[in-house]
Amino acid sequence: MDLKRIITAVLGLPTVAAVFLLGNEYVIGLIVLIASIICMHEYFEVISKVSKPIKWIGYCSNIYIILSTILPVDLLLKIIVFSIPFILMLLFLEVIITDMKITFKDVAYTLVSIFYIPFFLMFLELIRRLDHGKVLIGYVFVISWSTDTFAYLIGKKFGKHKFSKISPKKSIEGSVAGVIGAVVITLAYTWIANNFWAVEYSYLVIAIIAIVLSIISQVGDFVASAIKRFVDVKDYGNLLPGHGGLLDRLDSLLFLAPFIYLIFTLV
Repeated sequence: MDLKRIITAVLGLPTVAAVFLLGNEYVIGLIVLIASIICMHEYFEVISKVSKPIKWIGYCSNIYIILSTILPVDLLLKIIVFSIPFILMLLFLEVIITDMKITFKDVAYTLVSIFYIPFFLMFLELIRRLDHGKVLIGYVFVISWSTDTFAYLIGKKFGKHKFSKISPKKSIEGSVAGVIGAVVITLAYTWIANNFWAVEYSYLVIAIIAIVLSIISQVGDFVASAIKRFVDVKDYGNLLPGHGGLLDRLDSLLFLAPFIYLIFTLV
């Protein structure tokens, strides 16, 4: 068992939770912006092994999207929607200006970074603005990290049936344990929320949501692994002992944020 991995997780979870529960919108926005830039830097460092990402467009889009979260939600969503064709135009202008030294592959890898990192992280702020937003933010971290923790612990000890070549160390046993663990921890979190934070969430509904989101969380983990597999690297970086880079730690959370916003907006 990786002691560094456990220590990092134990120290990291309460720190991040404290920021989102106690910080105001400006503190949270600053932390998210810094995290987004670090993740994009890690992504570009890895992708640069196989392509030439258009970094200046990536970083400018990153800052623009995260800073836009200070706007009212309706205006924010309109700006983001209309910014998509603008970003695409800038990317392909690079292809034209460089006389195709920048290729379609470079454009694609850069576009993925914009959607995958700042665009998905933006949903954390959208979740925070919902009714009981800080409670809902907790679900993002609880489901993501409980899924990862139980999948890692059970998979490492009992995993015998490999899940996919994308991530050879992951097993079916670990994946199932991740879902079960996420449901248990999420229900415990819901009990705390219902009894101390003046909400009344249905345990049955939350259990179903936890199953769906735990699966999505693991899909997000496989997406990050697939990218690393394409460029033949183990981790995005070494910022977090036992976990690799920040993007290695946030990969499943990135995927969860927009789906949690969608589900709790509808439910």
